[in-house]
Amino acid sequence: MIRILLTAAAASALMACSSTKAPMSAQAPSPATVLNGVLVGPNQMTLYVFDKDVPGSGRSVCNDACAANWPPLAAPAGAMPIGDWSPIIRDDGSKQWAYKGRPLYNWVKDSRPGDKTGDGFLNNNWHVARP
Repeated sequence: MIRILLTAAAASALMACSSTKAPMSAQAPSPATVLNGVLVGPNQMTLYVFDKDVPGSGRSVCNDACAANWPPLAAPAGAMPIGDWSPIIRDDGSKQWAYKGRPLYNWVKDSRPGDKTGDGFLNNNWHVARP
């Protein structure tokens, strides 16, 4: 009898949890998209990764003067992880998007969508971000 009650209670709890789950369509959109095989930001500009960032560390090593040339892909203050996307906290307290644990950046010398002038920059430490 106790076993039946425990099983019923567990099933009831499971149903309650599953019924409060948000539908998949309620998920926030991805912070970037893929265009011609590379990740691009909302402005369709190419995104980059930096070899000196430690993937999965939740940190960016590109700050101050570096960030002036390589602006981070900004995440809103309340950003939450979305699939392979996660917000990281920068040294200045702002948030930045990371893809598969790698912080993402723009390059100030790219002037229009499709430009990839930062690929291989600085002794091949900067690379186009790919899905």
